Amino acid sequence: MINIVRKQQGFTVIEIIVVIVFLGAATVLLFMQKNSLAVSQRDDQRKVAINAMYYSLEEVFYEKNGYYPPKIDSKVLRSVDPDLFTDPNGVKMGDTNADYRYDGQNCNADQCKAYTLRANLEREDDYVKTNRNK
Repeated sequence: MINIVRKQQGFTVIEIIVVIVFLGAATVLLFMQKNSLAVSQRDDQRKVAINAMYYSLEEVFYEKNGYYPPKIDSKVLRSVDPDLFTDPNGVKMGDTNADYRYDGQNCNADQCKAYTLRANLEREDDYVKTNRNK
């Protein structure tokens, strides 16, 4: 007599459930990481913009004029890409709820002796630059 052993083909219910749980957990982790990377990227964009404005204020504007402006925009800081005055949310510097703020200090007419340049970050404290020339 010949014994025929039949192999079962397919997956058990337990195996299918384990795979579904694993894929669900991987999907959740993927979306959490994607959001985290997006937030970090926006914060990095804000820092790049503030640094560009800061170096333009110090190395170009102050060197040429010997003072700081009471307000800044793409017309005052021509060496800065005009797009950098718009935050990652699409709000221009000086508008309500903008992530970027410039505050000219100790001003006499249109000439300021100091300033504070600030960006609101999502994951960290505000990113702040102040004048280096006194």
